[in-house]
Amino acid sequence: ALPVFVGSSLKDIGVQALLDGVIDYLPSPSEVPPIMGIHLKTQKQVEVPYSKDKPPLALIFKIQVDREAGAMDFVRVYNGTIRKGTTLMNISKKKRERVNRILRMHANRAEEVNELEAGDIGVVIGFKEGRTGDTIGNEGAQILLEQMHFPIPVISVAIEPNTQSDGDKLRAALATLAQEDPTFTYRDDEETGQLVISGMGELHLDVLVTRLTKEMKIQARVGKPQVTYRESVSKVASGSETFSKVLAGKENTAGLSMTVKPLASGSGTQYRISAKTRGIDEIYLEAIKRGVTNAFKGGIQFGYEACDLEVEVTDIVFHELTASEFAFEACAAMCFDKVAQSAGPVLMEPVMKVTVVVPSQYVGEAISSITSRGGLVNSIESRTASEHIHAQAPLSQLFGYSTALRSATQGRGTFSMEFDHYEPKNR
Repeated sequence: ALPVFVGSSLKDIGVQALLDGVIDYLPSPSEVPPIMGIHLKTQKQVEVPYSKDKPPLALIFKIQVDREAGAMDFVRVYNGTIRKGTTLMNISKKKRERVNRILRMHANRAEEVNELEAGDIGVVIGFKEGRTGDTIGNEGAQILLEQMHFPIPVISVAIEPNTQSDGDKLRAALATLAQEDPTFTYRDDEETGQLVISGMGELHLDVLVTRLTKEMKIQARVGKPQVTYRESVSKVASGSETFSKVLAGKENTAGLSMTVKPLASGSGTQYRISAKTRGIDEIYLEAIKRGVTNAFKGGIQFGYEACDLEVEVTDIVFHELTASEFAFEACAAMCFDKVAQSAGPVLMEPVMKVTVVVPSQYVGEAISSITSRGGLVNSIESRTASEHIHAQAPLSQLFGYSTALRSATQGRGTFSMEFDHYEPKNR
């Protein structure tokens, strides 16, 4: 038998019983199987068993920015103890962070404490570089906890303040929102000079813009939604590039060969080195990786971020007397641009997973409304008094679909959508 709880958080009915049930029925941290982490040196999965006696190891699972306290990093401690006043290492970012204050949250009430131990959930104040999904531990720790994978923003709108004096305030507010929400980004469009915000859909951006105006008191004008495209390649290509430049009287040189190849949809961008690296300092290898990953963001042909491709560095030309981080980073970006251009660049558009719910008599109209927008119906699920149509459709064809669906079903049809994958546009 399983316990069942009935209640309403809106009306504060049954909430206390549910929380008591969590304590009474769910396992404590010491009773659950070990979680899995990644060992940084071997890149293999390792078990992380619960222990209060081991060095501290924690995961940031949420960030909330408070006007007075600043960034509040919500953490779960898996090992050891985090103490107030100590310095820890953000293992994900390779940055030192200081624990200025520690809080236990009781709904909207905070209790200041001196430490959090294994099994605890609390808030750390003082971290500068912390982001959702980062692993926190002692300096030298080699375990990276479970990675959080966030959907890629698929829709963008231009935004500008009503008054020029609010420009800096708007940017600061957007930085706060991006710090709290990993699925939200903002950037300056190099071609138009506009500030562009991106998120998971029209509703997502509407909610964030409402927060800007209601909570942060910033009035702004928002443009029409635009699809956030990506770029990839359609074939394998290889090539080489050299870099040589004299800066401040010193010659800076680097040489690289790489191969770019397409990956399956949803693979993201991948990077690896198969070249011989013996005798090459780690800082130069990091510079190469940095150059490639930064080049991903600039795209290939149309300026959209790259996706679903792999870069393999196959050869490194290294001269100890003239090598520099700057040279290798620049050479990596130039080499990627050159090779990717010859690998058949393709524009990728986001395809959404769509669920349409309509009364049975409107199934035909609903299917027609999807297929007319380039959608593909995967299945139809019959339920009591309604039909659930599961489909895929390009996001670019779904703007205004809610209105069209209501019109076709006399206001009785609803739909929801979520990002599924990218595919070549007009395939």
